[in-house]
Amino acid sequence: MIVTKCLKFCIECEVICGTYIGSRHFIPRMELCPSDSKLPFKLIRKQMPVQVCYAMTINKSQGQSLHNVGLFLPKGVFTHGQYYVAISRVTSPSGLKIFCDDESGEPSDITQNVVYKEVFYSLPKL
Repeated sequence: MIVTKCLKFCIECEVICGTYIGSRHFIPRMELCPSDSKLPFKLIRKQMPVQVCYAMTINKSQGQSLHNVGLFLPKGVFTHGQYYVAISRVTSPSGLKIFCDDESGEPSDITQNVVYKEVFYSLPKL
């Protein structure tokens, strides 16, 4: 999910992959009270039940070592080097998740290594 609005009493999010892609959902603010508190009073706090994560581009990830990496590929990667950089940032294979879509936008377990052959047309001939 991606956060589209942060409101006073809820967060508006949009689903970016899977069955409900494009749908918007609201996450309400909740009152949380610890049940095993040894305090002489009831501690109640209000917070949003979300866990923050960060995103970066493949080019910005060079030189990073991360425990968990989620790779979102809505279309094919332009070069093999970009794909290699993206998957080599994770410190262990169990921390790698790859989400890719096929040409029709459906989830897939195969991605295409895109190479535009037009790039080679203007090369000088030897």
